[in-house]
Amino acid sequence: MTIRPATASDYGPIARLLEAAFARPDEARLVEALRLGKAMAREWVLANDKEEIRAYLALVHMVEPRGWYALAPVAVAPGSQGLGLGGRLIHAALDVVEGPVVVLGDPDYYTRFGFSVGRAANLVSPYPLDVTALYEPAPTGSPPLARLVYATPFGA
Repeated sequence: MTIRPATASDYGPIARLLEAAFARPDEARLVEALRLGKAMAREWVLANDKEEIRAYLALVHMVEPRGWYALAPVAVAPGSQGLGLGGRLIHAALDVVEGPVVVLGDPDYYTRFGFSVGRAANLVSPYPLDVTALYEPAPTGSPPLARLVYATPFGA
């Protein structure tokens, strides 16, 4: 399995993966809208030896605070779930990210990768803080105080 940046030729397979992983088209539409709106910071895929995409991850520019990112979405093909592929992509993304990253999801899952619900406690978010976690490449002092503004396609 190889982790690599997504390319335009991957967009169709990524959309199919997202639809299969989430059992609905919403995330595929979100990713397309983020690309069209120039909000996408980086996209990665994890492909098998046949170059079949088994997992996908995106980092999206936050509108505010500048220099922050949203980790969304992370998806693994249904037949490959539970094998740690999503975790491999998360580690790869966090190894190169240069700013704080916000994620919405299961805190028990994301804290394994260095995300903290406690560090997100002072954030003002359009989403519930109990499912908001923050990763900081170099945390300092008190948890940051910031208002989160997501890219328009998120609808928040």
